[in-house]
Amino acid sequence: MPLRDLVPRNNGSRDLSPHRSEANPFLALHREMNRLFDDAFRTFDVTPFGSQATGWPNIKETEKEVNVTAEVPGLEEKDVNVELRGGLLTISGEKRSETEDKERRFSERYYGRFERSVPVDDVDQDKVEASFKNGVLTVTLPKLPTTQHKVKRIAINGK
Repeated sequence: MPLRDLVPRNNGSRDLSPHRSEANPFLALHREMNRLFDDAFRTFDVTPFGSQATGWPNIKETEKEVNVTAEVPGLEEKDVNVELRGGLLTISGEKRSETEDKERRFSERYYGRFERSVPVDDVDQDKVEASFKNGVLTVTLPKLPTTQHKVKRIAINGK
């Protein structure tokens, strides 16, 4: 049997109805494996660092400051780096772990690195503060006094 018969393609040239897959056990197995993997990974966010791609770090802005909070479980303060350069706040870090068991004759090494940059405008770089507690990094960026008064409320005309 040619390999192309095992890979389903819905281009209209083949009948992919359940009746046909019952006759072809490899096609049925292929479909069932796809369904199992889809069901298993549907509950996981497979983007890098979970929800980090859309919501990490957490950013809250008030009239006087910008607060950036990043959860970095399993890391210590020495493993995390925070930089503010040219209106860009960069949070980065890495974790290394090494285990060796000579009695059982094995060793394991783990390594992970992350970096996330967030644009921040009109902040007072001299007054930026960062704190780290229980795997949570909090960076407070006070806004410049001139920026705090730049907000203008615009009325909406309902016509």
